[in-house]
Amino acid sequence: MSDHSEKVVLFPKWRKVLEEDSLNALKEKRYEEALEKLDQLLLFGEQNHEVNIGKLMCLMELNRFREAQDFCEALLLHKDEHYYHYVHIYLTVLFQTSQYELLMDQAERELETETVPEEMREQFKQLFEMSKKMRHDIRIEKTPKYMDDLFKAVKEENHTGQYTLIDQIRKNGMMPTEEIKSLLKDNRVHPVTKTAIFLWLKDNYISEEVAIHKLGISQTINPDHIPALKDHPTMQQLRWVISELEHENPTLYKMMDELLEHYLYVRYPMMPDAEDTSLIAEALTAIGKTYLDIHINDQSANSKVMQYMDEIKMCEALYATIIEV
Repeated sequence: MSDHSEKVVLFPKWRKVLEEDSLNALKEKRYEEALEKLDQLLLFGEQNHEVNIGKLMCLMELNRFREAQDFCEALLLHKDEHYYHYVHIYLTVLFQTSQYELLMDQAERELETETVPEEMREQFKQLFEMSKKMRHDIRIEKTPKYMDDLFKAVKEENHTGQYTLIDQIRKNGMMPTEEIKSLLKDNRVHPVTKTAIFLWLKDNYISEEVAIHKLGISQTINPDHIPALKDHPTMQQLRWVISELEHENPTLYKMMDELLEHYLYVRYPMMPDAEDTSLIAEALTAIGKTYLDIHINDQSANSKVMQYMDEIKMCEALYATIIEV
């Protein structure tokens, strides 16, 4: 306790010395020394705007951007009168470290509010637009390499790599090429990756027919004519059939709904026969109960139900190898 009291008594003198020393060190660009003095001031609880800005300046000049980012994020938790000044520094740090996505998210959140000062609003907009352009340029630059890596992954039958690279290329805003479309009928491409490619075609409103070979089935389909998976009549009908279990046995229902979603995702856009809805629901129920150790009456199952059970289990395994690794 006595040590604490002594510090409080000495604090005004030390504060003045530290403030003067840190200011002089800053002016003379002795950033390491200035930072040391500023950290001592903060340790004594002397956290004011000048000290905070001084520390941020030192960290940035010393290229210690990770520490500057962390310090900024801590300051942003306290929305004081200097909040938008700290936001501006924070966005600058993110730009300097090429964290364009994080910068754009933060700037967008700030610009949605009415309280941003007009001069800051313009600066935030400029940083947002510059980040958007930088992100776009980087994506364009990386796309050719992604394409090379993709076809290498196809050749090597690297299924996880195929899916990851399709996702990267798709996020880069590139339109699907004829080479990409040809992967839909390539046996070396994983069924889940083919679903991702087809969804990519749909997102770009491709309205020409494409040939697909998946799970031993070949079809020619117009992506723009196929409903989204969640809106597909087969999905909606099956969800309606199993919905009666939602209140009766919520755990079983959740398990079945997940199995259904994974099953149809792997098959999409080549959906099972609509007239087999009740058989698929029966198969989902049997698998769900087995997974949850729920007793099933010992009776001979319909051969078609057994076929669907095998298919659902296979699709669940295929889904898990790519999306749930």
